[in-house]
Amino acid sequence: MQHFKTLSAFLDYMELPRPEHPMLSVMVEISKKDEYLPCSIASSPPVSNDCYSISLKKILKGDLNYGRTKYDFTNGALIFIAPRQVMQWGGQMVYEQKGFSIHFHEDFIKGTELAQQIKKYGFFSYSVNEALHLSPREEEQLEAIVESIYIEYQNNQDEYSKDIIISHLSTLLKYANRFYERQFIHRKELSTNLLEQFNRQLEAYFDSGLLQEKGIPSIEEIAGKLSVSQRYLSDTLKSETGKTSTEHLQLYLIDEAKNLLLKPNKTVSEVAYDLGFEYPPYFSRLFKKKEGISPSEYRKKFKLN
Repeated sequence: MQHFKTLSAFLDYMELPRPEHPMLSVMVEISKKDEYLPCSIASSPPVSNDCYSISLKKILKGDLNYGRTKYDFTNGALIFIAPRQVMQWGGQMVYEQKGFSIHFHEDFIKGTELAQQIKKYGFFSYSVNEALHLSPREEEQLEAIVESIYIEYQNNQDEYSKDIIISHLSTLLKYANRFYERQFIHRKELSTNLLEQFNRQLEAYFDSGLLQEKGIPSIEEIAGKLSVSQRYLSDTLKSETGKTSTEHLQLYLIDEAKNLLLKPNKTVSEVAYDLGFEYPPYFSRLFKKKEGISPSEYRKKFKLN
């Protein structure tokens, strides 16, 4: 797999204009006509780089598929890519000549407050099929911020330029975070469906006997079967239910444990092993944390009733 350490090398590969700044590129595409352009490179094998990317593309001609998921890009879709994320595409994509792209090397923000803030924005960990879908009003708000960045980018660089650009970038990401929260709220049907699919995947895993063979499934493994990223799955479930994907997995395990504990021929350790726990004491601690009593106390309490 090809990896690009510099911004210029990556933009050269993409056949895009060389940047005005060695660590920052800002491209604003504006067209007054309904003009459509092909992607600069029709297809690419897996590649990665050391840069952050924020891109808004509109009205892709035809359907765009990421993995097994198809999304409607009639309105603007904002895509975030973090350093060292693997990118790959095939087929000739066509898009409207309107939107923007910002690419900046991770070293551009080193030593700034944004370097710490950006790690908290989960959308940089999302798969590309979890792009942020913007309303026209939201597009206008972000385009105004990008226009400010572009003006400063085009100006003669001075001692204030970097601080001003980073300040605008910070504002842009804060708005994106707000809009993602809105997207989670407005997609309750998707969130509910995702929880149902999550539970079905767990049920299938338990029924298949893989629990005893491979142990407790990872959230990453379950997310992969649902064609979403681990971070997006957790954020969506957290927004809808107040619990993360890990908490839902733990609750499922505890619920299964309650059934097994009621079998008199099973010791607590055997129940733990049956549920895929390598260390029974960890199972007991988790059970007590969730239920307020130990597995043994739960078993005695049920017998008394």
